[in-house]
Amino acid sequence: MAIADNASLIEARVNTSRQLGNNKSLVLHGGGNTSVKVTEKNILGEEEEILYVKGSGWDLETITADGFSPVRLNHLKKLAELSELPDSVMVNELVTHLKKSSAPVPSVEAILHAIIPYRYVDHTHADAFVAISNSKNGDEIVRKIYGDTVVYVPYIMPGFDLSRLAAEILKKELTPDKKGMVLLNHGVFSFGDTAEESYNRMIELVKQAEDYLKENANVNSESPEAKQDDQTAIEFADLRLEISKAAGVPLIVKRVDDAKSMSFVSREDLASISTQGPATPDHVIRTKRLPLVGRDVGKYVSEYKNYFEANEPLAKERKKILDPAPRVVLDPVFGVCAVGKTAKDAQIVADIYDHTIDIIQWATELGGYKALPAKDIFDVEYWELEQAKLSKAGKGPAFTGEVAIVTGAASGIGKACADSLLKRGAAVVGIDLNSSVKELFKSNAYLGLVCDVTDQQQIKDVLRKTVFAFGGLDILLLNAGIFPPSSRIEGMALSDWQKVMRINLDANFILMHEAYPFLKKAFRGGRIAIIGSKNVPAPGPGAAAYSASKAALNQLARVAALEWGKDNIRINTVHPNAVFDTGIWTDEVLAARAKNYGLTLEEYKKNNVLKTEIRSADVSELAVELCGTLFAKTTGAQIPVDGGNERVI
Repeated sequence: MAIADNASLIEARVNTSRQLGNNKSLVLHGGGNTSVKVTEKNILGEEEEILYVKGSGWDLETITADGFSPVRLNHLKKLAELSELPDSVMVNELVTHLKKSSAPVPSVEAILHAIIPYRYVDHTHADAFVAISNSKNGDEIVRKIYGDTVVYVPYIMPGFDLSRLAAEILKKELTPDKKGMVLLNHGVFSFGDTAEESYNRMIELVKQAEDYLKENANVNSESPEAKQDDQTAIEFADLRLEISKAAGVPLIVKRVDDAKSMSFVSREDLASISTQGPATPDHVIRTKRLPLVGRDVGKYVSEYKNYFEANEPLAKERKKILDPAPRVVLDPVFGVCAVGKTAKDAQIVADIYDHTIDIIQWATELGGYKALPAKDIFDVEYWELEQAKLSKAGKGPAFTGEVAIVTGAASGIGKACADSLLKRGAAVVGIDLNSSVKELFKSNAYLGLVCDVTDQQQIKDVLRKTVFAFGGLDILLLNAGIFPPSSRIEGMALSDWQKVMRINLDANFILMHEAYPFLKKAFRGGRIAIIGSKNVPAPGPGAAAYSASKAALNQLARVAALEWGKDNIRINTVHPNAVFDTGIWTDEVLAARAKNYGLTLEEYKKNNVLKTEIRSADVSELAVELCGTLFAKTTGAQIPVDGGNERVI
């Protein structure tokens, strides 16, 4: 095909790659890879063969042309002929022979793609194939299903050794009638001269495995109903705390209690079938070698360390990189608990284990699930390439692994606080009466819930949902409140007074009261940041109910700081003034307050010592920072963010 047609070749590669990526039973969260071989002219005008292979960090579901790394094909073929090549050196060779320096790092299986003599190559970790391959008679069943239509490669860890072994086998066994290649305990390769041919062959090979399972592996899906009570939530927060202690950092723990998960964790043979090892080597880094069955984190950590030291002579050096905390917990009450440093990581673990459940149960029905030997699993877990990724990853933003609730999150200061917390790595639950709170942020780390903060039962529900979604509660940011129309005391209705007190004071008491059992289980100590008001130290006329409610809340915070310090919970208050991009400042209220002070609207907005306008983001940044390490030894504080006020100063 002419060089001018390369764009269409790559476009076809992108399209079929996305089709594979959209099928989660084939590839999941970056798993699998695809490639296409083209001929291009270099800067010297010379024609050279280029392998466009999926780049590291890209997901087939959303990949674009930029996600494919162009590597010089002839060099890859020569590398395959070497007798040995350390994986770190191999990656260097892949990167230094890219045609485009800004391209992503090529897949570690680039050499394997290069040696397959077809234009298009697809690779997946299809659940059906992995389930069959990981059964006790997997090798025999796989050969029965595919016969002589594929090339068979025994398991070997991904990297250069796998590429070299596959090259040797392909030279001997690849014939024109072969539709693909299967890597036992790993996945399936298909290939063709067109993208459609390679894709269709992959679907055909996978369907053969799926059809076999339909006929030979029926799984019982009966399950008990998951408990959602307050005590279960407390116990779940306890589990998260123990896991975080084992890891040395706060972690997100996501509860998965759908029917399939509850059925799986209720199996009598759970301990034996779930502790054989992960379904594929690709899952080891995310899910670790084994799940924790039950809640004995201490025992799991001890066993993990023993396993580590038995397999790794350089244990002391490498122990600094991986922690011994579990990433999957299987419990008959909780269901499947997915653990990650972030909400996204926890969701990935949950997705992977959802597929792992299918694989384990199918393989069990075929005679027994059989994972790779512990040594092979360890080699992947502590593979030098994965270790390098982990060491480069760093600790993440300030609140990575922590969980926050923000009240009044649909707008103004509350929305700004939620945004500030998310940017610092926290998982955030935003609550508000306004239903728009549910759609504020598109992120695994955000959960928006409609809630009347004056309703104690609704608050209990919010806390349970928070704990089951993310594992616990570290930060409570109390922002919800109302600022009623200006009214002198003698003209104020009792009902108006009581409404302000119920929302600005009573609701915050309820939240603090109900959140306390969870805040004291925060790995770094619980934190409460309260959005107070300048009216606490300097009230204004016409705002009796608002000023009194905020002053009472301020005293509640001070008493809580005294009482809860022994539980390592700190409470601090921010006193903003004249923040006009918030929900409480209606045009009516704003005009009335300006008139009350005899100022124009613009004068009123900047009526402070610094002559500056205070915005929601200014308040949120200070309030959120109060929950960080900079104020780790501060509690009971009151900090103005008002541009300076003569009456306060």
